[in-house]
Amino acid sequence: MTPPTIVWFRQDLRLSDNAALAAAQKGPVVPVFVLDDETPGVWKTGEASRWWLHRSLEALAGDLAKRGSRLILRRGRADKVLPELVAETGAKAVVWNRLYEPYAVARDGALKEALKARDVAVSSFNGSLLKEPWEVKTGGDTPFKVFTPFWRAAQSTMEPGAPLPARKALQPPDAWPKSDALAAWKLLPTRPNWASGFEPVWTPGEAGAKARLAAFVDEGLSRYAAARDMPGEAVTSRLSPHLHWGEISPRQVWHALQVAKQAPKLEGNADKFLSEIGWREFSYHLLYHFPTLPEKNFRPGFDAFPWAEDKAGFRAWSRGRTGYPIVDAGMRELWATGTMHNRVRMAAASFLIKHLMIDWRRGAAWFWDTLVDADLASNSASWQWVAGSGADAAPYFRIFNPVLQGEKFDPDGVYTRRWVPELQACDTRFLHRPWDAPNFKALKYAERIVEHDRARARALGAFERLSRG
Repeated sequence: MTPPTIVWFRQDLRLSDNAALAAAQKGPVVPVFVLDDETPGVWKTGEASRWWLHRSLEALAGDLAKRGSRLILRRGRADKVLPELVAETGAKAVVWNRLYEPYAVARDGALKEALKARDVAVSSFNGSLLKEPWEVKTGGDTPFKVFTPFWRAAQSTMEPGAPLPARKALQPPDAWPKSDALAAWKLLPTRPNWASGFEPVWTPGEAGAKARLAAFVDEGLSRYAAARDMPGEAVTSRLSPHLHWGEISPRQVWHALQVAKQAPKLEGNADKFLSEIGWREFSYHLLYHFPTLPEKNFRPGFDAFPWAEDKAGFRAWSRGRTGYPIVDAGMRELWATGTMHNRVRMAAASFLIKHLMIDWRRGAAWFWDTLVDADLASNSASWQWVAGSGADAAPYFRIFNPVLQGEKFDPDGVYTRRWVPELQACDTRFLHRPWDAPNFKALKYAERIVEHDRARARALGAFERLSRG
């Protein structure tokens, strides 16, 4: 009997370019995924992401079956489940790709030592970043706090190796351990099925990720730099949930874009998109070096900010009933599809924080539960950026005007009318300030919950008082 190697899948739900899987090439392999809702605490997988996880695990299990293997599912604390599975299978080695969330770093380090104490070989690998968080440092050997020099430094030593091919076959163990049934985890919503709108939009799984990347390069990349901020234009990659769950690796994306850059007209567009991959890298850099990023202001000076307890305002914002069309369109897109265009995310986040003066952490928690691409590093860094409390953040006094945002980035209302059908009959001249339209009452659209100029003045006043101390 040859002892198997346990390959612990986490946020790397793919077979190609999977360093941990490649390390288990000799002998039998037991692939396992553990649904650990305990260790992350409040940051356990959100509801929209659970839908994605179910579909992605289905796809991974199918891909493994084609190679003569299977996916073992277990639920519980991973630091207990893995040692139990080692005992059941007689495994002498466990491999995984690294995670960088604070709870995962602590758990995985302790688990590695516990398994080694049992004479089990443990190896971990980089499967989700172009550069490890500790590999990019300032000249003073400290973490970066500003994106542009971070990305410049990262790129100066960027030499991602060629993506690893998927293995054609995996040797099964002499006996398979028991597995949970995926359906028993009840990751999919049923009554009501609020995720019904997700199905036409997304194709979770490795094949879906590769198809999405190919479609972006072929159809969206040539206009990316010019139109990426236009929510009515289909030019964004929509790769973020695939990247979060590791159905495709940043290295695969990087190499695909290097090939695309050989066409002169695509070079600038490719570099612009790769800078977005760079922001993802920067977010993980921040989370790793500053693990309180999801809960605490990166800039302590914001700790005394007078956040409002506005339950009615938060409810209107979360339901897309603020009376500001671009904000409402984004929030409704989020609820219907599990995603929101990035430009609109910034406008919607700014509205919550600065028009309503609601704590950025409440918005981050809402996104965590409703986004299929909810990612602790990117979500935390981005919300703090908008709030002005984060690293390299937009200053607090930069307050997005939702009317101007709509008029500039959705001038014809393609995006807004899609998600706010009440405004179908609104004259385009008044689309982003419908309260001025002669037929406003007939539109039956929400009244503004706050007037922009007054909200702006209130937010600036609060910030000025905070600055004076």
